[in-house]
Formats: sequence, structure tokens, C-alpha cells
Amino acid sequence: MAVTFSALLPIFALIAFGFFLKKIQFVTLEFWKGADRLTYFILMPSLLIYKLSSAQIADLKSQDFLLSGFLAITCVWIALLVVHRFFEKRAFTSVVQGALRYNTYVFLALIDGIYGDSGLILGVIFITFMIPFLNVVSILTFAIFANSSKLSIASVAMPILKNPLIIACIIGGAIGYFEISLFIALEHTLKVVSATALPLGLLSVGAALEITDLGSRKKEIILTSAIKLLLMPLVLCIIGKLLGLDPLMLSVVVLFGAMPTAPTSYILARQLGGDERLMSSLITAQTLASLLTLWGIIPLLP
Repeated sequence: MAVTFSALLPIFALIAFGFFLKKIQFVTLEFWKGADRLTYFILMPSLLIYKLSSAQIADLKSQDFLLSGFLAITCVWIALLVVHRFFEKRAFTSVVQGALRYNTYVFLALIDGIYGDSGLILGVIFITFMIPFLNVVSILTFAIFANSSKLSIASVAMPILKNPLIIACIIGGAIGYFEISLFIALEHTLKVVSATALPLGLLSVGAALEITDLGSRKKEIILTSAIKLLLMPLVLCIIGKLLGLDPLMLSVVVLFGAMPTAPTSYILARQLGGDERLMSSLITAQTLASLLTLWGIIPLLP
């Protein structure tokens, strides 16, 4: 219980503080937009490069670790496709994003708080492969259900190729795999810069919360949140055990599954003709509900 409390309290305190700062207008809305860009394009990539560049990546046996993520996401996606007729088409695109995508900042902050660098490095390797896979799944869902004229091969490929987190993971992973030594000054710079990534990212998560719409679309919100926060970690746990993952890898994939959906899902919904209002409600509802679900899941981890 002490581990759970000490891991969750700083994360959700920062999220709540970000929400409070936005509500009292301590800084302008332009500040939060700039903070989002700074975190996404500079700070988080610095963190990923710094952590991966010092990791013993060549020694990791990660095939089954990654396979567990691919299988779980595919299984839940197929299950959702089977029941899609119960939802309006545009709403279904938000249901899929809400059930499958995850909040990077909360995920990395939580595994860093519980498992330290060993867990964080595994988490970074995991998301390196899950980010492009989830992007493809999400955009394919829009192609089928949103009737968007903006969809093309380029619209699928370019967000993946230009994603700064994926680029940073490839750079950092290559440095770590080939055991390339960074200049001490560069390594120290990355260390200092990356230390601000997760705190500022969590503040931005709080600032992005919108409480006002939670009373509408209760069916979609409750069902999607239950799938994301309860079913997804269960599916990952079962698949991980069947694949024989070690305790740390199993814990990382279960926590990945238990994360609230990604704030960037709203941007994709707006750009590709999805239900952006429902997506906004799902982001807020899941972020708040995950405090309770994670409180129950973390003590059960190996």
C-alpha cells in the first residue's frame, strides 16, 4: 500500500495542480500550448534518448514482451469491431481510441516511480513499438467508420515517421545497442533537460482536463473506460503469463494497459472527422477514474 501511495500521489498531485493553475488562470492558455509543444518535441525526446543511450539493450530478450502488446491490442480491437453496430459511427472512432490508446506521461512517470530505471527502460522500449501500431489501428478505424476525405497512405505513414518520440527511441536505442559513448557534456545536458519532461507533461495533462461534459454520453464513457482501465490490463496480464514474461516485464505491460487514454486522441478525432466532444469526455473521465483503478491494480502486480 505504501508503494502504491508513493507512486500515485506525486503523479495525480501534479495533474490536479495543472488543472488548478488553468482554472485560476495563473498562466495564459498560450502558455499551456507552448508547454505541450516543448514537452512533446524537446523534453520527452531528451528523456528517451538519455535513458536508452545508457541501457543494455542488446541483452534484452523482448520478443514476447512486445508480442504481448501487439496481441492484446489486436484482440480488443477485433472485439470492438464485432460490437460496432451498437455505436454511432463517429462515436465509435472515439470509443476505439479511448479503449486502446494510452497516456505516455502517466505511464512513464508511474513505472519510473515504482521500478526506477529498469522499469522505465522497458517501458520506453515497449512504447517505441506500440506507438506506430496504435497509430495505424486508430487511423484504419477512421478510414472505415469516419468517411474522412483526409485519409490516405501519407496520412497513416507521416505521423509515424515524424513522431518525435519514435525518432528519439530509435536514436537512443541505437546508441545503447551499439554501446556508443556520449560526450560527458552532452550526457549531462540531456540529464538536466530530461528531468523536466515528466513533471511538465503531467501539469499539461491536468490543464487539458475538461470537467463540464462528463454528464453526457454516459453509456459510451462508462463502457469505454471499463474496457480501457479494467479489461485491457486483464487481457495483457493473461497474454503475458501465457508467453512466460518475467515479473518486471509483466508488470510493465499490465500498467501500460491500465493507463487512461491519450490526450492526443482529441487532436486525431478533430483532424479526421471523429467525435471530438466524446473524445474530450473520455480523456477526462479515464484520467480521473484511473486513480481508483490503479490503486487496485498496483498492489496485485508481481
